Amino acid sequence: MDWPIAEVARMSGVTARTLRHYDEIGLLPPARIGTNGHRYYEELQLLRLQQILVLRALGLGLPEIGRVLAEQVDQVEALRGHHRRLLAERDRLDALAGAVSRTIAELEQSRKDGSPMTINRPENLFEGVTPAQYQETLRHFPEHAEAVARRVAQMSPHDVEAGQRERTAQMVRLAELMAAGHDVDAEPVQSEIDAQYQTLTALRTVTVDEYRALGRSCVDNDAWRAAYEAIAPGLAAYQRDAIKAYATTRLN
Repeated sequence: MDWPIAEVARMSGVTARTLRHYDEIGLLPPARIGTNGHRYYEELQLLRLQQILVLRALGLGLPEIGRVLAEQVDQVEALRGHHRRLLAERDRLDALAGAVSRTIAELEQSRKDGSPMTINRPENLFEGVTPAQYQETLRHFPEHAEAVARRVAQMSPHDVEAGQRERTAQMVRLAELMAAGHDVDAEPVQSEIDAQYQTLTALRTVTVDEYRALGRSCVDNDAWRAAYEAIAPGLAAYQRDAIKAYATTRLN
């Protein structure tokens, strides 16, 4: 039995345009193409699509997904690996929800006591926060996402984890500057933004307009905004505005 592309799109929630793109890049070729030019998919392709969607949900980019699927030998064992990663992601989200819940309780108690807002530094504040999962969050910046994917492919798991910790540390430093009352165009803030910009441009050239768009994504992108807001309310907009100021004063 096979299914036309429109039916596969309906069942999976993936648009027909995306399915055609997956075919064009060799990630998900259809089982056959009919005389009418339409793509048709069989059970094997549906199983592969399931794996693609699982890996996408875990934050992998399309190039990395292609490598994972090319390297897998046993489908059942591969699915077991995906299942383990999903359970780990569930635990990460549970930890993140718990950390945010604790922070909400602490902030509410602070307001009741009349004490000023402070940035908490215990390690458990950052449980579940992995803001460097760029493959998914950079979906609107495909060229940069590909550059990040190439860099990550050359990194060890230890290096990836260290990068995530440094990214979180950058966010914490910016949150502390915000809490201290620094304007977004103040020198300490702009120094932090400059360090972030230099990290980006070490991968590839980033235009002024693209950097401004990346800044807007701190608020517009749900995953990025959640990571920033988990550290300090208002931090996403603060980062966006700091990037805008940097692009205006230092890149023009």
